[in-house]
Amino acid sequence: MLSFKLIFSYKALTGLIGASKNRKIKDMDIKAKLSKLILLSASLWAAAAVTSCERVFEGEGDCDLHCQLKFKYDMNMKFADAFPNSVSHVEVHVYDAQTGKLLLTKEECGPALSDENYAMELEGLKPGTYDIIAWCGDGLCEDNFYLADPVEGQSQMTELVCEMGHDDGHVKEDVGQLYHGMQRVTFEGTYGTHVRTIALTKNTNVVRVVLQHLSGIDVNPDEFRFEITDDNGLMAHDNTVLDDEMLTYHPWSVTAGSAGIDADIYSKAQTSVSVALAEFTVGRLVTENNPVLSIYNTVQDEKVLSIPLKDYALLVKGNYNKAMSDQEYLDRQDEYNLTFFLDEHGNWMTSRIIINSWHVVLQNSEL
Repeated sequence: MLSFKLIFSYKALTGLIGASKNRKIKDMDIKAKLSKLILLSASLWAAAAVTSCERVFEGEGDCDLHCQLKFKYDMNMKFADAFPNSVSHVEVHVYDAQTGKLLLTKEECGPALSDENYAMELEGLKPGTYDIIAWCGDGLCEDNFYLADPVEGQSQMTELVCEMGHDDGHVKEDVGQLYHGMQRVTFEGTYGTHVRTIALTKNTNVVRVVLQHLSGIDVNPDEFRFEITDDNGLMAHDNTVLDDEMLTYHPWSVTAGSAGIDADIYSKAQTSVSVALAEFTVGRLVTENNPVLSIYNTVQDEKVLSIPLKDYALLVKGNYNKAMSDQEYLDRQDEYNLTFFLDEHGNWMTSRIIINSWHVVLQNSEL
């Protein structure tokens, strides 16, 4: 590394002037020599600035430009970054902001993502402005979601759609987790490490449905069929839900269980009740759609209940969350637990429901 010191001495310069006077050097010669000295000094300082970049960016050990991308997932009800504990797979697509063409695709997964200091290196990027799209989550690497196959240097950003896997419109398995993020970023400068952050939104929700008899008799889960229908299986590059075929979600788990007594509802002589529990994983709930939860009694071959799932989910948005838009609440709340009560005939008691531990007394049973 170049190392030097430049010392400008007033006496030295005046000595030069004095000496030149003694030698009868013309004023123009003095000015010429001073100009050369100043130019030499400027050149040496410029060289020092370049060669000292290793000192400024000691962590890099070189003078290259390093573009890094960090991720955060705080679009949740705790407003806290849960990325290290929630996301196990990231897939990033970098597009030129001017041409819209794909420049770089990169994937990473595994334990490295659980490090709170994790950052993805975007190799080869030059200073400039880019549109970055991230699709993340184990649903991608388990082939429960499919991305359009992009081609670097050709594909446009609008072509990057994500589709939920299904079998002729039926989703019968746990599709896992899916997250989306989109951000325009600018990397400035010519060397050093530049870090930008992209925020994620979760696109999958777990819905648990509990059936419970008011009379306390056992509920046989084999006597019921559970379904959720929604047109939310195709997502655009900006995470908007596109029109597509209607999907029918089936629970990936249906089990029987027992629960404690609510003294408000049951006789004091009862100590426990049996329940049927169905668990779904569904796609993103959006305000524009009308997902419907339906339950059928297979013995009597009739529909027990049918409710607008989105509207019921918003029933417990609550006073503390009133500043949120309905869409923000649906994006932050990724789990919905609904308990329905059946009468002695196996029909739903439409006046009462429990949503996420909130007791809701319905004034209009047709909601």
